[in-house]
Amino acid sequence: MIKVLTTLGPTSLNKKTVEGLEQRGVSLFRINLSHTNIEEVDALIDKIRSWSGVPICIDSEGAQVRNGSMVSESVKYGLNNLVSISRDKKVGNEKIISLTPASVFDQLSMGDEIRIDFNSVCLKVIKLEKDIVTCKVIHEGHVGSNKAVTINKTIHLPAITPKDEAAFRIGIDKGIENFALSFTNRADDVRAVRKIIGEKNLIAKIESIEGVLNLKEILPLVQQILIDRGDLSREVSIEKIPFLQRRIISFANKFEVPVYVATNLLESMTVNKGPTRAEANDVASTLLMGARGLVLAAETAIGKYPTESVDIINAIIREYSAWSPKLSLKKIIEGS
Repeated sequence: MIKVLTTLGPTSLNKKTVEGLEQRGVSLFRINLSHTNIEEVDALIDKIRSWSGVPICIDSEGAQVRNGSMVSESVKYGLNNLVSISRDKKVGNEKIISLTPASVFDQLSMGDEIRIDFNSVCLKVIKLEKDIVTCKVIHEGHVGSNKAVTINKTIHLPAITPKDEAAFRIGIDKGIENFALSFTNRADDVRAVRKIIGEKNLIAKIESIEGVLNLKEILPLVQQILIDRGDLSREVSIEKIPFLQRRIISFANKFEVPVYVATNLLESMTVNKGPTRAEANDVASTLLMGARGLVLAAETAIGKYPTESVDIINAIIREYSAWSPKLSLKKIIEGS
């Protein structure tokens, strides 16, 4: 059975939408800690449960770098401008920005390139001081709050943040059975989470080169893996992603570990009521590769058409379930 996982967010966190998603057979509701304050977790679980019996999954922030809050969601960084990275947490503007977790600051070196969000701003470190790192903008663009950051070298980060641990413990106290570890890079990351959640269901999110290369040691320790194509494409060029996805699914299937796939499945449906032909083909191809779950993120968290997105996913799953290479062209067109 193919599972459909949906991320809950501003456009879907209401009774009508949650009930609609449940009626459409959604398998798991995802709480994304990267966009949820720890103070909200307890009440959020209660709210979702008051509307639906669909199980909840708490998804960690994990070992990732992000920028802090900004004065607006579109701060312009112009080419060759100078931008300071502050050791202390500050609200960012066109002249200053901060990064989290704080341990990143002391790992920066001269010449490091810091990319903020997808294909957006790139900063190059040109001066190091005790509490300020000065950068030059080498690729201009706009930056909003809490965007993912990639640095062109290995940055050492803990597998789980204090916020992750606190949220996981809240989840355990409230009987949550499903957890996801973002940026699972090695077996030790899984072991660190197991000390908190024990043998509860754990989805390892593979979204870095290190995670891909350590897949063999990760697979025996988790119940499922999730390929996050978005964050993975920060480290791997986009033309390689389709082939890497095929290889990861094939490899995991040999270990009988189900694979879920996320990112941009129906991205256009964040604003449009129907998908593109390329998106429909991507979803079908992902299923034909052997994926056992499909994850909607922006489509259901901030998109305009969360339930319609699940309708499209379900329609493609039905076609996939009926598919056989022996089907005649007429049978495919007419359907069952």
